[in-house]
Amino acid sequence: MTVFALIDCNSFYCSCERIFQPQLKTRPVVVLSNNDGCIIARTAEVKRMGIPMGAPYFKYRDQIEALGIQVRSSNYTLYADISNRVMTIISSMVPAVEVYSIDEAWADLTGIQEDLVPFGTAIRSRLLQWVGMPTGVGISTTKTLAKLANWSAKKWPQTGGVVDLTSVERQEKLMRLAPVDEVWGVGRRLAAKLQLMGITTAWDLARFDLGALRSTFGVTLERTARELQGVSCFDMNDSPPAKQAICSSKMFGHKLHQLAPIREALATYVTRAAEKLRAQESLCGCLQVAIQTQVHNPHQPRYANAITIPLPFPTDDTRDLLAAALRGLEAIYQHGYAYSKCSVLLMDLSQRGEVTPDLFAPTPRRGAERLMAVMDAINQREGRGTVRLGTVPVAPDWGMRRDMKSQCYTTRWDELLVVRG
Repeated sequence: MTVFALIDCNSFYCSCERIFQPQLKTRPVVVLSNNDGCIIARTAEVKRMGIPMGAPYFKYRDQIEALGIQVRSSNYTLYADISNRVMTIISSMVPAVEVYSIDEAWADLTGIQEDLVPFGTAIRSRLLQWVGMPTGVGISTTKTLAKLANWSAKKWPQTGGVVDLTSVERQEKLMRLAPVDEVWGVGRRLAAKLQLMGITTAWDLARFDLGALRSTFGVTLERTARELQGVSCFDMNDSPPAKQAICSSKMFGHKLHQLAPIREALATYVTRAAEKLRAQESLCGCLQVAIQTQVHNPHQPRYANAITIPLPFPTDDTRDLLAAALRGLEAIYQHGYAYSKCSVLLMDLSQRGEVTPDLFAPTPRRGAERLMAVMDAINQREGRGTVRLGTVPVAPDWGMRRDMKSQCYTTRWDELLVVRG
């Protein structure tokens, strides 16, 4: 019998903030998106107060202050480092692990001989003791049931944060209680359609005619229903498929009117996209550059444009990608507008050796692969941006607005946690 566990961090971004700020442990906390725009993470206390996920911060600012909710800007460097620590610990305790997202991981517990609840509790305790991260652990015979078990572990505190759903009797009991929109892969829109067909719980979905589900909604929902029946359809995936396109894009911290700072921003985004490209060992054959003004301000002139630039040969060299991107930017930039965003999209991705080189194309730079590998290794060891192209600024004035950002704590020597006696 296969056994899966889903280890999911509780309110991950907020929990990361609480690890290094003890004063937040008993306070409600929200974390904001880029440029302090929307609420993207909430502690349980905030959820009970009725502050919705995705709410624009400026609309709820007064209410948040009145309720004493602590606000933090997003600190992705800290979150990524904490996530790596969490995944490393999980990997050391289970036979196989699949990182599902920044705050979730599947674990293969097949063959574990000891009682699964104490085993899950041990994982949860170690993550809390070694990292300070609270988690929920759901265990069952399929991924979909494990996800449902994880939901129940978080919903009912009396479970101790760990639910073993490997027995058929407990599966049926929980599925009769779980709303259908809590099933993995069933969102609000799909749940509304299912409810019109009389499917309101996970149990209803598990017992519905599989052929009708397949013909109406496709094979994925049919497999979900089979998983609820205890038939494993989604296996562990230790090596996720490489992305077919890589995008890097952010809103500027303030409007930009001149070409020079937009060039700096684009250089930064190309650098990050190229790092992701090399991380999955792909090459880029074509890229797209886009710029736009703010679309929601009717009092300012609007402009948006994009250009696609084929490359003479597939490459992962940041220098070649940036040169092409800057040519594209100069072609679509128009003076007289207040720009709010630019982006780069790497397309036509391939793996090394998949594409036959063009006999008449320019020759790639000698040693480029080794140079990029050295740059990535240094930046991974010493911190992003330690070695960079001259076009990429150290402290740009167009960067994201993060007025309530906490320290990085774990990735900068000058921001380490200080304990005073």
